Amino acid sequence: MMSDPIADMLTRIRNASRAKHATVGFQYSRLKKEILTILKSEGFISDFEVKRESNKSDIVVSLKYFEKNPVIRSIERVSTPGRRTYIGRDDLQPTKNNMGIAIVSTSKGVTTGRHAKQLGVGGEVLLRIW
Repeated sequence: MMSDPIADMLTRIRNASRAKHATVGFQYSRLKKEILTILKSEGFISDFEVKRESNKSDIVVSLKYFEKNPVIRSIERVSTPGRRTYIGRDDLQPTKNNMGIAIVSTSKGVTTGRHAKQLGVGGEVLLRIW
């Protein structure tokens, strides 16, 4: 049993990109899929695919590189199961001078910090990436 599957996903992505692997895989969940959709739209990963086998689903992520260096320089979990971190709409700040993003779980769904500020909602800060 895993206590924090989101942190496990981030660690697998971080380790695979540092080792310059083309793809990385892990178990499927809806929250992971929503996070990966944001990472793809923001240009941090090339693509991802959900593979279903009978009653088990996995996600395979294609990592992105620029001039043989990983696009993801840093990816860190902010809110953990033991220490939830919430932020109000007025406290949402740019990450690394707008070079990175914060992914926030709001009442309107999982979104970037920038989009949450436009919507006028705060929420739980899941991770930061740049």
